[in-house]
Amino acid sequence: MPGIVILKWGGGLITHKEKICEANYEIIDSLANVCFKSGKRLVIVHGAGSFGHLKSKQFRLSEGNIDGFEQENGVRQVREDMLLLNSIVVSSLEKYGLSVKSFPPHTWAKGTGPNFSGDLPFHEGITVVYGDVVDDDGQEFGILSGDDLMVRYAVESENVERVIFAMGGVDGILRVPPSRARSDDLIEEWSQNMQFEGEHESNIDVTGGIGLKASRASMIANTGKEVLFVNGEISERVYSAIIGKRVIGTRIVSGNS
Repeated sequence: MPGIVILKWGGGLITHKEKICEANYEIIDSLANVCFKSGKRLVIVHGAGSFGHLKSKQFRLSEGNIDGFEQENGVRQVREDMLLLNSIVVSSLEKYGLSVKSFPPHTWAKGTGPNFSGDLPFHEGITVVYGDVVDDDGQEFGILSGDDLMVRYAVESENVERVIFAMGGVDGILRVPPSRARSDDLIEEWSQNMQFEGEHESNIDVTGGIGLKASRASMIANTGKEVLFVNGEISERVYSAIIGKRVIGTRIVSGNS
């Protein structure tokens, strides 16, 4: 079986995060073109951005069922919005002649965090999954983050060549928040033992921001996989990362001694 690359398209990369349900078609098409040119078998995990986070925040979906607080409509709306974003992603990939199949997590996954349950679905071509509202035995429902999907796909897939987080607007993990960062603030090699000053948009993001991504990436790196953070707005870097060329970004290394 050919090698496989696990690739995250961040929600803040493929949507205009401050506007409800507005996709960044230019970025999505550029990423789809890169996937086509790479010729690789891929698992693509895409984030929610403005199609999920804003309404999830409004309906407090990450907290599970709250007595006396009407959330059923919120669960339905977010799932429908995510299906719409997913259809945009899949259509862009198919436009380049790629064989693509999407597997909405609310149809096969249960629970939240990296130990969620459900057999991972695969397609022989391009497999697409995404962060979603899923059922949960303890709290009825919850937010299954794309970063947690990344962990299980990276750890449980056979023949993983590398794992890539394509981010919006930053070259990788920075020592300070992007608003204060200079070119020399990029951390080229990071492990879980190293500190950095993250910035979490808690008014928008319901899954943990860069801190969660770094934590989950570290979990993957600790299993011996190659893990990279790159700027998804620069398509040449995503392409280089997919095919294994040296690229500007952050390499996540094992924190195990």
